Formats: sequence, C-alpha cells, structure tokens
Amino acid sequence: MGRIFEKRKHKMFKRYATMAKQFTKIGKDISIAVKAGGPDPNTNARLRLVIQNAKAVNMPKDRVDAAIAKAAGKNDSENFQEVVYEGKGPGGVSVVIESATDNPTRTVANVRVYFNRAGGELGKTGSLDYLFERKGVFRINTAGKNMEELEFDLIDAGLDSIEPGDENDALVYCAFSDFGSMQKALESKGVEVIEAKLTRIPSSHVQLNAEQQAEFQKFLDKLDEDEDVSEVFHNMAESEE
Repeated sequence: MGRIFEKRKHKMFKRYATMAKQFTKIGKDISIAVKAGGPDPNTNARLRLVIQNAKAVNMPKDRVDAAIAKAAGKNDSENFQEVVYEGKGPGGVSVVIESATDNPTRTVANVRVYFNRAGGELGKTGSLDYLFERKGVFRINTAGKNMEELEFDLIDAGLDSIEPGDENDALVYCAFSDFGSMQKALESKGVEVIEAKLTRIPSSHVQLNAEQQAEFQKFLDKLDEDEDVSEVFHNMAESEE
C-alpha cells in the first residue's frame, strides 16, 4: 500500500512539475511576443498564438493576463532572448536545443555541462541544424469542417499535409517560412487553432541499444529540468519495442 501511495505521489509531483514548466515557457513566450508586437492580441498575431497555447495547457486566464501586463509595463526589466544550441549527445545523437533566456552566459554554461557529463559535446551554431527540417504545426478543431474543402483552401497558404488526430482535431503541417501565412489562412477560414508550434523533424535517425537509450533519456531529463530550455529536438530512433 505504501509503495502504491509513493508511486501516485511521484506521478502527481511529476505532473505538477510538467505543468509548472509549461507555464514558465508560456510566460516567456508572452514576454517575447508582447515586446515584439505589443500587448493587444487583436493586432499581435504571435501573441494570439501564445494565448491559444496557454489555453491548451490549461494556464489560468488571470496568469496569462498578468504576464501580458507585466511584459507591457515600463518597469519590466526581463528581456528574454531566443537562443539555439546544437551538439552531439550520448551515442552520437544530434541534438538541437531551443531556449528563452535572460542570461545567455548562464544558459550556455549549463547546457555545456549537461553535454559534457553525458559524454557528449556542445557544438557550434549551425553545425547540426541542417540535419533537421523546420516545420510549422497547427493542431486545429475540425468539428463542423469539411476537411477536403479546407485542405484545398490551405494549399495556397503553404500546406504540406493534414494528419487526422482524435475525433475532432487534426495536425496541419507547413514549411517554417509559411508559418505566418498559414496562421492567417486558418484565422480567415474561422478554424480554431488549439495549439501551434514550430518543430524540427530529423532527416535521418541514430539507432541506440537499450543501455544507450537509457543514458540518453537521463540527458534529456537534465535538459527538461532547466527552466531556460524551451524545446529539445533529436534524431534518436524510436524503440521498436
């Protein structure tokens, strides 16, 4: 009984930690969006998407509003920068790390330590980025939509593909350069965007054995614990089990 309780407690704490990480990321995204385009989501397309992403992770509206107000305030001294790091992780897996940080010196030092302790190596900017294709991904609400018509309408906006998801959602993929035009097209068609993000899809994969996969997962966990790290992309092949 005690072990069951401990497992449940561990899962609960892990869920809260994940939620806290998501809220922190959204807060930084709001700050960056507001300082780039202003606090009004009606005139700031990037902020509109961040607010939608906040809803997708159940971030309370009062916290979203507070983050917008803080970023728009004259006394807000936080100035987050978006910095990308690249390197070779355990087993020779290529890794691209996106961060939002107010102290790049601190962040790069931490990231270098994670690589070194895992037996990997932090590389130079642009050294591995070519191994990943940048894509825009929109998770949309498909309720009441004619998907054949919508697919045809989105071609001019740069549609790559639409993948069906659950009963009432789907994933819309486009090139990185078409992210803005796709957002506008979906809005003009009255399509609800549940969540939107930019992703990096590897062109090839590295096969690891079970022991190497476990080591790589420890490395990923360390990166995930760092509040400056926003997203991590890699080309480790998924386990066949």
